[in-house]
Amino acid sequence: MSAKNDDLQYLLEKSKGIAMTPEELEEQRRSFAYGNTHIENDRITRRVVDEQAERLKINK
Repeated sequence: MSAKNDDLQYLLEKSKGIAMTPEELEEQRRSFAYGNTHIENDRITRRVVDEQAERLKINK
């Protein structure tokens, strides 16, 4: 295995023991939503994603 593969394997193993907080999960969810929607529509901003996420919280 190459050094890059060894490094990647080490990081994957290390990450298995990490538990994310609800706040971290929400931040990651919003980042994912922004990244995927911005690719298709450059008018989408992080602010738009945050606003919609807050609206979804209220409507639950």
